[in-house]
Amino acid sequence: MKIRNLLAISIGLVFTSSLYSQETKTEEATTAVPVEVIDRLNIPGPLTFNENEFLLALSKQNSATWAQQQYIMRDDVLSNYKELINISYFDKEIDMETAIKQKVEFVEKRRSKDKYSFVNVTESPDGKEIIVDYLTTETPAEGEPYAEYNLDRFKNFDINGKKSFIIFSYSKRLAGDLKYAAKSLSKERNKLMEAAITTAIPPVTYKPTEVEKKKK
Repeated sequence: MKIRNLLAISIGLVFTSSLYSQETKTEEATTAVPVEVIDRLNIPGPLTFNENEFLLALSKQNSATWAQQQYIMRDDVLSNYKELINISYFDKEIDMETAIKQKVEFVEKRRSKDKYSFVNVTESPDGKEIIVDYLTTETPAEGEPYAEYNLDRFKNFDINGKKSFIIFSYSKRLAGDLKYAAKSLSKERNKLMEAAITTAIPPVTYKPTEVEKKKK
C-alpha cells in the first residue's frame, strides 16, 4: 500500500490548502526563520524561485524514509506564509502515475464546495517528471479567507541502482475577497509554471535522523 501512504503524505504536505494550513499552524512559527534548523537534505541555500530567495525554516524526519523541508522568504512566517517551498524526499521507490492520479482526484473532490478550484497535470517531454498545479480557496475560522495556488513537481531518481522520489512544491497565497484572489492567482499561472519548469530541483544528500514524535 505504498501509494496510499504516499497520498496520505502528499495530501498532508504544505500544498493542500486546508491541511497545509493545519500543518503549519502546529509548528513553532512566531518568527520569520528559526535560528537553527537541521538541514537533513543538505541542500545549498538559499533557494531561488521566480527571482525570490527562500530560506530554510523547517526540517522534519516524518518517517524512516521521508524527510521534509520548508522554505519561506525572509520576512514571511510559516503560520501565515505568502509564498512557500516544500521539498519532500522519499528514500525509496514510489509509483508516480498512481500518486498523481490520487492527488488529482483529491483536488477534484473539492470542486463541489470550492467553485474557484481547478487542477491541471503537465508531463515533461521525457516523461520523467510531472507537475500537478491547482488552485483552492479557504475560509478559516480565524483570519481572512484566502486563495492558494500550488505547484507540485514529482520526480523519480535512480542513481546507481538507488531509487528515490522527490516532490518539489511551491505555494502562493492571496488573502481577501475569494473571487478577486482566485482570479489574480490564475493570471500568474503561466509565469509560475515557467518558473517551476525552469527551476532545477536542488541536489539532495540525505542525512536520516531519528523520526520525530508527533505532538500531542
